[in-house]
Amino acid sequence: MIRVVRGNPTPEELAAAVAVMQARASAAAGTTAAEAPRQRWAGPRQAVRRPLPAPGPGAWQAAFGPRG
Repeated sequence: MIRVVRGNPTPEELAAAVAVMQARASAAAGTTAAEAPRQRWAGPRQAVRRPLPAPGPGAWQAAFGPRG
């Protein structure tokens, strides 16, 4: 959480400060911003996705409806 203690920064200034902090945190963790999404896609949870249903009436609801 970020808290501004003094002053009135613009949204652009806050965005720049957050970007710098994220870059430093990534460097300390040994990862880069470009590696993070690839690691999530390679996660084991992605391997257990269920297949899409066959096209036809009700396919959209079956694909994106409640899991059960």
